[in-house]
Amino acid sequence: MDRRPGYYVLRFALLAGWHAATIAAFLLLGDSWWQLLVAVAAAFGSGQTALLAHDVAHRQVFRTRRPSAVVGRLLGNVGVGMSYGWWTDKHTRHHANPNHEGLDPDVEPGALVWTEEQARGSRGVLRFLNRHQATLFFPLITLAAVDLRRASLQALLTRGGRRVPVRGLELGLIAAHLLGYVAALFLVLPPGLAVAFLVVHQALFGLYLGSVFAPNHKGMPLLQSTEPTRMDFLRKQVLTSRNVRGGRLTDRPLHVLMGGLNHQIEHHLFPSMPTANLRAARDVVRGYCAEIGVPYHETGLIRSWRESLAQLRTASAGTEVLTGTAR
Repeated sequence: MDRRPGYYVLRFALLAGWHAATIAAFLLLGDSWWQLLVAVAAAFGSGQTALLAHDVAHRQVFRTRRPSAVVGRLLGNVGVGMSYGWWTDKHTRHHANPNHEGLDPDVEPGALVWTEEQARGSRGVLRFLNRHQATLFFPLITLAAVDLRRASLQALLTRGGRRVPVRGLELGLIAAHLLGYVAALFLVLPPGLAVAFLVVHQALFGLYLGSVFAPNHKGMPLLQSTEPTRMDFLRKQVLTSRNVRGGRLTDRPLHVLMGGLNHQIEHHLFPSMPTANLRAARDVVRGYCAEIGVPYHETGLIRSWRESLAQLRTASAGTEVLTGTAR
């Protein structure tokens, strides 16, 4: 549980360097289709900014609320254009009841559904998406970054924003991000290239976010809203989470790409533990789970995606039932 100030100083410095290099390349290239490679680099930088904001929100970086909130809003609102306060509230509810239908906002039905019952309730375009969601999953998560921004902005502008302490400030910071981003694109690039940069950047950013967060819980046991939940804290967190392991050559790169969240079980048990320490906690947690007979699920990245897609296919069967009933 010890703090890792050196780790986070290095991480902030590397991220700042990445953004500086990306901006320099963007300005130097100007009107060139090589800018689309810069958009790829920008997507990686945006994903790493979001992952660092995640650690800040969990107080892994700073012990107290105030510096966490200040830096979190700089990374979240200014850095990626999403409300830090809204996301913190949403993510806290996820941690309290992971994969619990009706309590975890990350398993609410929408373009994707997680149970046949949710699928039976879909209509119109959503019903079509839900029916083919396993096939459409990767194309859909290219919209994840845009949708998170939309949801956070909608919450700030409605009653949902009441949970955010400084709603006006958060709206102002998001506006600064959006205006600065759009102005930079259309002042430096011609309109067609500016739109192409925006599409590549935001689509890959969304794909990156989805690729990091989905393998950690999707395809794991889903607790129904009608079930009485009598699990203790350890079982509630461990049984609904999945670790993603890498081999000798891929473990460290995987840690960097996923911001340490490939050790999701340990993160859910100890949310304020610095991500750099999660790997060390893994042996202790896995050994204890084996001792008390609690399943500890860990698999490779490709297998994690297969398990996630299998759940989507099972859930989409609910739309088939609805179609048959309608006939």
